Amino acid sequence: MDDNNVNYTDAQIDFPNTKLERRRKLLPWWVIGFIWLFLLFFAIMPIGIVMGLLKYTFNISLLGITTDQPISLTGLFLISLFAMKGVTAFALWTEKKWAVGLAKVDAVISIAVCFLVMGYIIFAQHGFSIRLELIVLFFYYYKMNQIQYDWENFESPELISDEANETTV
Repeated sequence: MDDNNVNYTDAQIDFPNTKLERRRKLLPWWVIGFIWLFLLFFAIMPIGIVMGLLKYTFNISLLGITTDQPISLTGLFLISLFAMKGVTAFALWTEKKWAVGLAKVDAVISIAVCFLVMGYIIFAQHGFSIRLELIVLFFYYYKMNQIQYDWENFESPELISDEANETTV
């Protein structure tokens, strides 16, 4: 063998483990926290609907909209927002391919609702309010946009462990 030629079959090449085992690993910790929160709300939502049908009152609040009448136009709108967020959380947690697209739609709708609430307060109530949820929602949209390609093109990789990448000399 020539001194200038390198036998690549014998060379030890250390490639970092770039493949993830699960799509869920693409999500930051704070998104996972909100996933669990909205999964909890989604789980108790049927109880709230039944209580509303039985004429019980309780406070529902999301994105600056509040009501104590679950079976009203506002209450049903809030319940549908919670349902959308619950379905989105479930899709993200179960790693559905379309979950990030739905999360982006959820973020855009939530941002629009926040701006509408702020506009209502300015024009109808002659006050001023800034919805701090907007900060989290913008970061949420940005993160979902950032991971969308990797999420949707995620291949089911073989389980790669650190031991498999290490070679003995």
